[in-house]
Amino acid sequence: MIPLRDDNPTTTPPIVTVGIIVFCGVVFLWQQTLRQEAAAIAVYAYGVVPAILFGHDTLPPGIERIPPELTILTSMFMHGGWLHIIGNMLYLWIFGNNIEDRLGHVRFVIFYFLCGTAAALAQSLANTHSEVPMIGASGAIAGVLGAYLVLFPRAHVLVLVPLGFFIQLLRLPAMWVLGFWFILQLFQGGLMARGEEGGVAYLAHVGGFVAGIVLIFVLGGRPPAASPRAGRGPWS
Repeated sequence: MIPLRDDNPTTTPPIVTVGIIVFCGVVFLWQQTLRQEAAAIAVYAYGVVPAILFGHDTLPPGIERIPPELTILTSMFMHGGWLHIIGNMLYLWIFGNNIEDRLGHVRFVIFYFLCGTAAALAQSLANTHSEVPMIGASGAIAGVLGAYLVLFPRAHVLVLVPLGFFIQLLRLPAMWVLGFWFILQLFQGGLMARGEEGGVAYLAHVGGFVAGIVLIFVLGGRPPAASPRAGRGPWS
């Protein structure tokens, strides 16, 4: 399922959400200007490498640019390809504005980066000796999805469902869309833990999602008295 938009209007401009999208876009375009070797070096220099983060290894001379702890932050703005960044920014655009609206701009910034940190640690702790760099905003965005599920489970999301040669548009409750997404991450994360699947940081998605569910309460978010239903308000 590919979400396209929701029917959950906001009352404040999502300046932080838009700012994150723009900054991720700028960083990605910078990555595209790099030659292949330089691009690989940038991923290792600014991505999260568990073995480096936990002190089991060090980067070769000339590659380390910042302390390993700061790569948790910088990794959230880097992406591995066009599909990677487009998918992440689509999810952030659809669901991030409502969480920012509920928390306010400052608390949303804190929420977003705490979720991203939890996601990076969840993936890294699964194998602290891993030398595979991790980049992308999906862990932090997973936290946004977890918060959205708590606050707006009955909001409706317009999704595109590819069915072979046919494409179906459906309006589904957020609890179905995000619940299915989370179950898929758990399943894929289990396969990866058994060595049957790799390449995507599914455990980061799980960690970020759970962190978002917890942090939305810690930072003051509360479920609305009546979650929006389809047909209420314009599509956002």
